[in-house]
Amino acid sequence: MAVNMRGKSLISINDLSHEEIYQIFELSASLKMKQLSGESHRLLEGKTLGMIFSKPSTRTRVSFEVGIYQLGGIGMYFGPNDLQLKRSESIQDTAKVLSRYLNGIMIRTFDHQDVVDLSKYGSIPVINGLTDLLHPCQVLTDLFTILEKKQKLRGLKLAYVGDGNNMAHSLLHGCSKVGMNISVASPEGYKPQRKIVDNALANAKLMGSKVEILENPAEAVKDADIVYTDVWASMGQESESEKRKKLFKNYQVNPDLVKNAKEDYLFMHCLPAHRGDEVADEVADSVNSVIFDEAENRLHVQKAIMALLM
Repeated sequence: MAVNMRGKSLISINDLSHEEIYQIFELSASLKMKQLSGESHRLLEGKTLGMIFSKPSTRTRVSFEVGIYQLGGIGMYFGPNDLQLKRSESIQDTAKVLSRYLNGIMIRTFDHQDVVDLSKYGSIPVINGLTDLLHPCQVLTDLFTILEKKQKLRGLKLAYVGDGNNMAHSLLHGCSKVGMNISVASPEGYKPQRKIVDNALANAKLMGSKVEILENPAEAVKDADIVYTDVWASMGQESESEKRKKLFKNYQVNPDLVKNAKEDYLFMHCLPAHRGDEVADEVADSVNSVIFDEAENRLHVQKAIMALLM
């Protein structure tokens, strides 16, 4: 049964119902087919999306801007110095002003509270394009890609190896919401936040799936259907890069580690990849790797998100 998502914001996958997640997937598949066949799908004719970037990006910038254009709307890019946001104007006032001009906002920033406040004080949908806490659009895309490749989600096992960062957090939310088992392997001091893990455990209990927080990568990857990793030092953590390389050296996804996964496992990475650090070329370029299908699907899934919300 279709649920009405119009006017809602997408801040966290944990806020979505099972039905809403699958509605996004169904529309994503439909829009992908339309695009590949050359069929027009201008569902947001005349609508305007404001795109606020405190953090630079390749995939988020291009996929949202191309996506809103293909839907018949226009995207307006705002870089770190293009708005008065948090310099001489509060988020509250910015949200109220932008709501008078735009039909939706996508924001990619550091502080998660900025996204929450934009949605709270504005009157238009806000899409979380990434914060230091969460990356929901990426994980909805990841789940859609897995569904394409495996024809199901429930009962599969995803192993995430590396920093317990925004990707780990949203994967915990996403997998537990759709009934996938998830094992996260991170070194002590770099594990996912307890509150996020508790959310995932509660979701998994409802769905009959499993959540594991481990230290041993081989244990996490054992019998995995999907092996996932991310950079060891995210944007804003560059000064910790050398320290993290030493701490995470045993967390590289390489041919030895993936021998523990199922033979037909999928390798996934949100990109950009630091090849030779968190992933070896032999894995990133293997027949099991779906990293570029995953990147392409950002376009289709985000178009579905925009169409449903805006």
